[in-house]
Amino acid sequence: MKKIAIPTREEMVDDHFGHCAYYTVVTLDDQNQLVEKDCLDSPEGCGCKSNIASVMQEMGITLMLAGNMGMGAYNKLSSHGITVIRGCHGKVDDVLKAYQNGELKDSLESCDHHDCTHHEEKPVYVIPSLGK
Repeated sequence: MKKIAIPTREEMVDDHFGHCAYYTVVTLDDQNQLVEKDCLDSPEGCGCKSNIASVMQEMGITLMLAGNMGMGAYNKLSSHGITVIRGCHGKVDDVLKAYQNGELKDSLESCDHHDCTHHEEKPVYVIPSLGK
């Protein structure tokens, strides 16, 4: 079993992990098939300064499919045993399907601006199945 967190806003992957409305938490079985889908409330304020990484670790989450995040958040999640794939954009279900199909790769880019508005203009990675 694998638990995955996806920063979400209105059924879309939020471009900034630390300011998402909530996290979609999915559990995949050993055959990479969806077993469960749930929501985890996002803490108020910036995600990198919250306890969300330790909460996710306690829940057994080991992977995050994220839009973008700063290195502080990336390092905090990593130190709690959570692998991060950055640069995900689009509908949560489409991003999850792309992951299940082995189509996602970490963009290796991180935010260097705290408000991270520069990513809204130019996406880092667009899921091929969306055709946009």
